[in-house]
Amino acid sequence: MSKTKTLAVMERQVSFYRHQDEDFISLTDIARHKQSEHTDDLIRNWLRNRNTIEFLGVWEHLYNPNFNPVEFDGFKKMAGLNSFTLTPKQWIERTGAIGIVSKAGRYGGTYAHKDIAFEFASWISVEFKLYLIKEFQRLKDEELKQLGWDFRRNLAKINYRIHTDAIKANLIPPELSAAQVSLVYATEADVLNMALFGLTAKQWRDSNQGAKGNIRDDANAAQLVCLSNLENLNALFITEGLPQAERLKRLNQIAIQQMRLLTEDPNITRLDARDK
Repeated sequence: MSKTKTLAVMERQVSFYRHQDEDFISLTDIARHKQSEHTDDLIRNWLRNRNTIEFLGVWEHLYNPNFNPVEFDGFKKMAGLNSFTLTPKQWIERTGAIGIVSKAGRYGGTYAHKDIAFEFASWISVEFKLYLIKEFQRLKDEELKQLGWDFRRNLAKINYRIHTDAIKANLIPPELSAAQVSLVYATEADVLNMALFGLTAKQWRDSNQGAKGNIRDDANAAQLVCLSNLENLNALFITEGLPQAERLKRLNQIAIQQMRLLTEDPNITRLDARDK
């Protein structure tokens, strides 16, 4: 069970957490939008509604192979009667439901799978539900962007050590100064940049003044997949003793082929074709 997070929805804090790769949102916090106290009463009133019981039953049948249909039918028959009451605990224990859970601790209360939480929010306030969905989606989009950024950055580092070790072992004489060593590494990094992007790191900076990061930070996932492969191949070519000009030509040809496969873009051209 992951750490509980919060959303700010119409000046109300709504907590949620990840459980078995699914998002569970606090019904207790949603209920506070309508009534700051006695939130349990609101949740129980919602649970005793026939439409609610039918919705929960369909959801559990779809996602819960251990759902108890006999107990569900009993609740369904009684739903709507003045004498009928139902708590989240009774629903969970008697039907084996997994869509609603009780959580203890600092952020304790009644939580539900996002599908169910959005349905409850509709019962509380249609306006609140729409803002809740909007804020929840915004947060998910930010998480995906961060995940994508981390993926791209880590992917570019996969063969970095192999590449730098090959440079160190084959291209850097022991008598070079620290500044000269740095220049060798930078030059070989630009071999890859030229092969893939058609630009050196300096040329990219000159064309993107004020931009954060560097030429590789600006790359998309397909380009970084290709870059990772080029690092490994350049290390092999260095070990084999190929001259830099020959390595650049071959790496560019490989980059063109791989980027076409990754992007299905027939318009990618060689460096020499761009230079004409």
